[in-house]
Amino acid sequence: MTVTVHGLAVSRGVAIGRAVIVAATRLDVAHYFITPDQAEAEIERLRRARAVVVEDIVKVQQSLHELGSHDAHPELNALLDVHLMLLQDEQLTGAVKHWIRDRHYNAEWALTSQLEVVARQFDEMEDPYLRERKADLEQVVERMLRVMRGVGSAVAAPASDGRSGRETPLVLIAHDLSPADMLQFKQSVFTGFVTDVGGKTSHTAIVARSMDIPAVVGARSASHLIQQDDWVIIDGDAGIVIVDPSPIVLAEYGFKQRQGEVERERLQRLKSTPAITLDGQKIELLANIEQPEDAVAALKAGAVGVGLFRSEFLFMGRNGQLPDEEEQYQAYRRAVEGMQGMPVTIRTVDVGADKPLERNVVRENDYLNPALGLRAIRWSLADPAMFLAQLRAILRASAHGPVNLLIPMLAHVSEIRQTLALVQRAREQVAAAEQAVGEVRLGAMIEIPAAALTIPVFLRHFDYLSIGTNDLIQYTLAIDRADEAVAHLYDPLHPAVLRLIADTIEQANAQGKPVSVCGEMAGDVAMTRLLLGLGLRSFSMHPTQILAVKQQILRSDTSKLAAWAKTVLAADDPAALVVD
Repeated sequence: MTVTVHGLAVSRGVAIGRAVIVAATRLDVAHYFITPDQAEAEIERLRRARAVVVEDIVKVQQSLHELGSHDAHPELNALLDVHLMLLQDEQLTGAVKHWIRDRHYNAEWALTSQLEVVARQFDEMEDPYLRERKADLEQVVERMLRVMRGVGSAVAAPASDGRSGRETPLVLIAHDLSPADMLQFKQSVFTGFVTDVGGKTSHTAIVARSMDIPAVVGARSASHLIQQDDWVIIDGDAGIVIVDPSPIVLAEYGFKQRQGEVERERLQRLKSTPAITLDGQKIELLANIEQPEDAVAALKAGAVGVGLFRSEFLFMGRNGQLPDEEEQYQAYRRAVEGMQGMPVTIRTVDVGADKPLERNVVRENDYLNPALGLRAIRWSLADPAMFLAQLRAILRASAHGPVNLLIPMLAHVSEIRQTLALVQRAREQVAAAEQAVGEVRLGAMIEIPAAALTIPVFLRHFDYLSIGTNDLIQYTLAIDRADEAVAHLYDPLHPAVLRLIADTIEQANAQGKPVSVCGEMAGDVAMTRLLLGLGLRSFSMHPTQILAVKQQILRSDTSKLAAWAKTVLAADDPAALVVD
C-alpha cells in the first residue's frame, strides 16, 4: 500500500531507490555508582573513547582529502571540524570528570548527564543553525558511548544487489545521521536521504545541498513507517516521501527525475555566462560561506564574490577560548586568497548571550529572549577588546585582496558611532604596527525594522547595505522562525516585509549606494523576479543556488518587472501574484 510522508524540502530533485533503514543509534546506558578509587579508571575509559572517536574522524577527513577537489565538499569537512571541536571542548568532556569524581557516576552515566546540561543550552539558542548543532553534540556522545560499549558504527555499508549487473539505487532512511556516517556512502549508490528530525539548516540538509542530493528532513515517522528494501521516492522539491509507489507514480517520478538531470546539466552550461537580464541589466551573484575553504565551492558555482562570510563559525565550540587576532587573520586571508581577486564581504561576529561562547557557564536566567538580547554588534560593542582584534584581523586580510566589512544588527545612531570609532581605532592600531592594509568598504546589515525605517541615517555613514531577510522577517512579524507552532506565519511575502525591503532598495539606489540581499530570499528562485522588479541588482546565496537563480535572471526583463512589482507591493495578498 502506498504511503506518503511529509517533511521539509531541503535539497531539490527526485531520488528513487530501495530503502536502507538506519536504526536510531541512542544506546541504553548503564547507571551505577562507583567507589572513589575507581574514578581515575572511569576517567581513563572516557579519554580512550574520545581518542578513538577523534582518530576515526581524522581518518574520515583524510579520506575526504584523498577524494580530491571534486568530492571534498568544504561543508562536510567543516562539520567534521565541529565534531572535533566538540570532542575537545572541556565543557563536555572536562565537566564529565565532576560527575565521576564528585557524584561517583560511572563514565557512561556521567557523559550522558553532561550531555543533558549542554543540550539544554543549545535548545535555548535563537539561531536555528547553532541550535541544530545539538544533533552534532548528541552524535559525538553516542560515538563515544559505542566505543566504551564495544559496539560498531551505527551504519553499515550496503551490499550490491545480486539480481542485476549493477548496484540497485538506494536511499538512506534514518532518525538522524552524522556527517561521518554520511561520508561512508560518499561513493556508494545512495541517491537521497530522509531523516525523522532536522531542519533546513541541519547538517544533513547542508551536506545534501553541497552534494546536490535530494533530501527530506523532519519527516518525523519515516524510519518507523518505511521498511527495509521498500521502494521509496524522495521528492526534494515538495518535501514528501512516497513509500511503495504504484507503477504509474513510479513512472511519473522517473520522468521527473530524468527531467531534473537534464535541467542540472543545462544549468552547468550557465556557469560562465554573465548574469545579465534581457534588457541589459548586469546582476551580481555572490556566495554565502561559513569557512575559508568554502571559497572553492563559491568559485565552482560561478560566484563573482562572497557576499557574506559568517565569521561566527570561527568562534563556535571553543568554550570561551575565542580565536585571537592572528588565527582570525589567517582564516580571513585564506578566504580572500581563495576567491582569486574577487571581493569578500566579512560579517563581524554575529553571536551573543544565546550562543555557546561565554567565558563562564551560561545560567538559565541570564536572558529571557535571546533574539532580543545581547547579540551581534551589541555583543561586540560590549567587548571592545574582542571586537578590535577581529577588526584588525579583517583589515590585515584586506592586503591580500578586496574586502568588505559588514556590521550586523545595527539599529541606533549611537551604535553606528561606536562602531565607526572602533573601526578607526583598529585602523590606527594596524598602522602603528606597520602592517599592510588594503581598501575596505564598510557596510551595514538591515535586519531590524528600526533600521529599515531609518535608511537615510545608514546611507550617510556606510558605503553599502546588505538586507538580512531572515531576521528582518522574524522581527517584523514577531515570529520565531524555528518554532514549529508558528512557522507557517513566517512569511517573506507579507506586505509589511516587502515594503521594508522595497524602501531599503529604493533609497540605496537613489543614493547610488550598493545594496544586496543575503538572506534566504536571495536564493529562492520564486523570489528572483520580484526582487529584480524592486530594483535589486546584487544577490548573495548558498553556492548551490546560484545557477538556478542565474537562469531566472537571464529570462527576466526588469523594465517589465518593475511595474508588476509595484502591483505586488500594493496587494493585500502579494503571495497570490508571485508565481514560481
